[in-house]
Amino acid sequence: MDYQHHWKDGTPIRLPLGKIVCVGRNYADHARELNNPVPDEPLLFIKPATSAVHLTRPIRLPANRGAVHFETELAVLIGRPLTDASASDAEAAILGYGLALDLTLRDLQSRLKAKGEPWERAKAFDGACPLSPFVAADQMPRNQLTFTLDIDQQRRQSGDTRDMLNPVTTLIAHMSSYFTLLPGDVILTGTPSGVGPLATGQTLSLELQQALFVETHVVSG
Repeated sequence: MDYQHHWKDGTPIRLPLGKIVCVGRNYADHARELNNPVPDEPLLFIKPATSAVHLTRPIRLPANRGAVHFETELAVLIGRPLTDASASDAEAAILGYGLALDLTLRDLQSRLKAKGEPWERAKAFDGACPLSPFVAADQMPRNQLTFTLDIDQQRRQSGDTRDMLNPVTTLIAHMSSYFTLLPGDVILTGTPSGVGPLATGQTLSLELQQALFVETHVVSG
């Protein structure tokens, strides 16, 4: 694995990536578009460090694994250890913000869900988490962050942290009550509606709060 955290100016962030802690269905409109119930509490899962790749490089679709869906998410880089943290502790531990694609083998996930089995094989495969460079938290507003995804110049997803069922700091605090979070860990905060399959040849353009722009392309595996 050659993934390394970077700031948006290209400077490496000297923290190891240990794990990526994710939440499912943190936007009600996304839960509804997949005919899923809106959860009563955060639906958590983990992607391993081996799933991370640089979003600035081409996205390689796994061969012979069915539909690969994009899910654009706000990514949060943790800078301090957190265990049973408060929301204020969680806010103080945020080192940076970026963007991520939570890539999902949707056909496989549907089969696993139908059998009541865990999702890991559909969410944690190598390359399943393209991550952007990060913007320092002190350069970003805390109360509202927005992000978008365009595919071939067509808007596909628009996210706003005000629409989250679990706000960022509350979510991180909740996660820390189950998993100790370490410097270098990344939090994915859920995807808004508009998810769909990727196809070879597409161009993806992602933007975070007019502070970060990333473009990438989809290629076959």
